[in-house]
Amino acid sequence: MQLEADAQRVVLQATVALHAAQPASADAALQARRLLIDTVGCALAGRHADEVRRLEAALGACEPGDFSLPGGTAMGVQAAAQVLAMAATWDEACEGHALAHGRPGVPLVAALLPLALRRGATLGEFVDAFVLGYEVGARCGAWLRIQPGMHVDANWPALGVAAGVARLLGLSPAGIVQAIDIAACQLATSLYLPVREGRTARNTYLGHSASLGLQAAFASAAGIDAPEGALAHYAQTHSAATAQPLPDAATLLLQDAYLKPFAAVRHVHYGATAAREIREQLRGDTAGIEAIVLKVYDEAIVYCGNRAPRTPIQAQFSLSFGIAAMLRFGDVDPSVYAAPRFDDAELRRLEALVVLETDADLTARRQRGATLTVTGAGGTIEKAVGTIAGDAASPLDRAALAAKFTHYAAHSVAGPKAAHFCDAVLDAPADTGLRTLWQALAA
Repeated sequence: MQLEADAQRVVLQATVALHAAQPASADAALQARRLLIDTVGCALAGRHADEVRRLEAALGACEPGDFSLPGGTAMGVQAAAQVLAMAATWDEACEGHALAHGRPGVPLVAALLPLALRRGATLGEFVDAFVLGYEVGARCGAWLRIQPGMHVDANWPALGVAAGVARLLGLSPAGIVQAIDIAACQLATSLYLPVREGRTARNTYLGHSASLGLQAAFASAAGIDAPEGALAHYAQTHSAATAQPLPDAATLLLQDAYLKPFAAVRHVHYGATAAREIREQLRGDTAGIEAIVLKVYDEAIVYCGNRAPRTPIQAQFSLSFGIAAMLRFGDVDPSVYAAPRFDDAELRRLEALVVLETDADLTARRQRGATLTVTGAGGTIEKAVGTIAGDAASPLDRAALAAKFTHYAAHSVAGPKAAHFCDAVLDAPADTGLRTLWQALAA
């Protein structure tokens, strides 16, 4: 165990050293810009929930500052990080990484964006910090498997934030590793329980990671130290750490990040994609559907087996709800979690019909995918899905990324301004002031 932990630590140190020594590559920079756009879009959609609005107002009053979302309260860095992380998570439409089994990018954007704006950073400086933080965070997620009953969001994502913020602050590789170890000394045990119970406490988790990462990086910058190898100690004593070697430092895990076309947990996307194809064959007419069977890998059922969801967060983690919403409305976007769609009688009828079955072959091969079978008076339709839009093998193209951002930002930003922001972030030179780009959106 000690040899394995030492080897993982060496990889993380090499990753920090590599990405601290040079600007991000063109491929990494483009992907970082894409994730910035997507995360901000998700935050602009989620901030219109009543709870998020109240949090934004309360934190802005407690910690006023110079960061604000379009038309919103001006907040300091820590307050803004809390709001951005919660808002981006609210509709479950944000990025993720399959190997990490979580989302390294959301808390990074939440922490880095207001801090970079406060410091007058360029787009390139933001990108360089984001790439380093993402590479550390994704590797930590691959290494620090959570214990049963836990949720990842307030756990290892803080480590990537600590690394990214430390990079933005200009710390040396040793100082960045120190920030990671400071955060490792205090990682949270965050529970899956709120998801199962339909409680929104889970949406505070990534805000915790953003806040802890900020705290750890500033502590390292101030000369506060942690035991060498604190992260390895945490892995041995408090996580279900994998013994599999981490990808080497030169492997760009950021390229494997996925962007979601739908507002639901990634496990839901396979069945939902199949349901969309079936809906097209049915020409949107679901009245004759009599039976629905989803065969899917076991992990999807473990995390998303919630039935007859009573609250939006339960529905976001529900295979059956995602299928029913797609069959009924042809999309799974934030609108399906609000009245009148959330309580639609036909949606609820369809959800009750869904039978979940484990696909033993997919589970044994540790592959993701699903087969959906829908039976009605007109016969049976079956669709198998193994690759979904947004995966590394099938990334959202520029038009799809901009369309999602424009749709999700619509409550806060007019369509032309939203489209201009996407173009500017994707095309601006690295030495462009980040504040210039942000003011074009938020002003």
